[in-house]
Amino acid sequence: MKHLKALNKYFWKYRVRMGTGLVFVYLSNYFLALSPQVTKFVIDFVQKNLPKYQPPLKKPEYDILVRKFAILIDGVKGVTNVVAICGITILALALLRGFFLFLMRQTIIVMSRYIEYDQKNEVYDHYQKLDTAFYKTHSTGDLMNRISEDVSRVRMFTGPAIMYLANLLAVISLSVFFMLKSDPELTLYVMAPLPILAITIYIVNNTINRKSERIQASLSDLTTNAQESYSGIRVIKSFGQEKAMLGFFTKNSEQYKRNAIGLAKVEAIYFPSITLLIGISTLLTIMIGGLHHIRHPEQTSLSTIVEFVMYINMLTFPVSAIGLTASMIQRAAVSQKRINEFLKTEPSIRNGKAPAVISIRGNIHFEKVNFIYPHTGIHALKDFDLRISKGEKVAIVGRTGSGKSTIAQLLLRMYDVTNGKIDMEGIDIRNLNVESLREQISYVPQDVFLFSDTVENNIGFGLQQTKRVLVEKAAIQASVDNEIGGFSHQYDTMIGERGVTLSGGQKQRISIARALIKDPNLVIFDDCLSAVDARTEKEIIGNLNEFLENKTAIIITHRIFSLFNFDKIVVLDDGVIVELGTHSELLAKKGYYAGLYARQQEQERQ
Repeated sequence: MKHLKALNKYFWKYRVRMGTGLVFVYLSNYFLALSPQVTKFVIDFVQKNLPKYQPPLKKPEYDILVRKFAILIDGVKGVTNVVAICGITILALALLRGFFLFLMRQTIIVMSRYIEYDQKNEVYDHYQKLDTAFYKTHSTGDLMNRISEDVSRVRMFTGPAIMYLANLLAVISLSVFFMLKSDPELTLYVMAPLPILAITIYIVNNTINRKSERIQASLSDLTTNAQESYSGIRVIKSFGQEKAMLGFFTKNSEQYKRNAIGLAKVEAIYFPSITLLIGISTLLTIMIGGLHHIRHPEQTSLSTIVEFVMYINMLTFPVSAIGLTASMIQRAAVSQKRINEFLKTEPSIRNGKAPAVISIRGNIHFEKVNFIYPHTGIHALKDFDLRISKGEKVAIVGRTGSGKSTIAQLLLRMYDVTNGKIDMEGIDIRNLNVESLREQISYVPQDVFLFSDTVENNIGFGLQQTKRVLVEKAAIQASVDNEIGGFSHQYDTMIGERGVTLSGGQKQRISIARALIKDPNLVIFDDCLSAVDARTEKEIIGNLNEFLENKTAIIITHRIFSLFNFDKIVVLDDGVIVELGTHSELLAKKGYYAGLYARQQEQERQ
């Protein structure tokens, strides 16, 4: 239950709606509790007109509204008329109860939907604040399960569970109050099974809690399995592994089924047990009340027995709902615990106390930078020292795993350096505002990601407002405009999930257009031309030469672009700069770079 304290801020936010709803709960049950008293009154009235009637020693005690009702019909003549009026009154009480039940649901249940909306937004907003390292250690399926399934279970607590609990308290308090006023001794007999009920609820709730935790964990595994299968369906089909993946999914599904059935069995025993205890209370009422009436009719009247039976029947649903409510609360507690785990996770990359907002021109200094990936222990950069001036074009070349992409990750502050520092415009980037830093850098990642949206919206993703003119200009610069013109709806064409409807080269060029449209002073390209042919590559480089004039550009690649006039070429190997210079200078050294260039030239001639 302690995990549910995180919801108090929402209850406070919607305190008026919740308070009003609880008032409606009480009013609906108040009018319900008057029906047995009106029934008792009409039975007593009928008995007064029967021969050999013995009035009770104790005058019946009614609620103030029932007393006023009795005064109103005191002058009505005829038993039939009185019975008819009482019947109409009971119907009116039922209608009033129904009206307040409607208002109760319109306040409490609607409040729970507002809370669900706020909580999903809070979780989603926090997800976006978490850093890259977090997403490398948590599966997408688990993240999806927490924002959907877990939040939905919490909503069942903030809405139905609170409503049922308030309803239970109102019915029990009103029923017990009126029963004690009518016959304290009979009330004690009738309420005797309730301690047994309380103990049963306590024991079963602990079992439900344990099983709910296992269910949520297995559901996360199942969701992750499904999400990975859908995302990698082409790989699965290419290797003919449909049966293997189905077997894997079936195994996880079987685990979830066992846990869910186990919980269902517990609940299957629980709910009938509660109904049995309620039935025992009804039998006790009839048996003990009947014996009292037979022995002492002047003390316990038939109307009292009927009144008690009606109160017990009133208690049937609320008390039987204790199990359902307890299950909702336990499941919500488990789900909120899982949500809290993420909400309490603090991103390692965040703004300092007074982050600086500056205009980035492209003056960058890597000073003895070392970086070790936190979860793998890979030492990606070792004493990396490099100075880049505004307007320079720098190529970073090296084999796979040499640390090239790490440089881009550090410049964007996806990670912070382990040792050393990176200055931008003379300021340590850890002292800069993260949002401002990233807004002023255009980045084309090695792993291209496109959203399931239109071509236009994908290209204009980095802009606050997309303008078709700017989108088309960026597409021309990325040499993808002609192909977009051949699409069914051109720039309004919907791209499939992750760009599945496009070729690798088209995805890369749309990603390049997305970077160019921002017109930044600093551009980082991470191996962004690996999927395009030689002719298109030449065309793109020609456009980039024009676009990047007076801009700082860092181009990370495993290939050498001889058509591009780089101010610096950095050759990396195992996280260390092994060569540094211009194209002609490095060729003259006849070292690593010269060998790489020679092999590339030989491959192109073949």
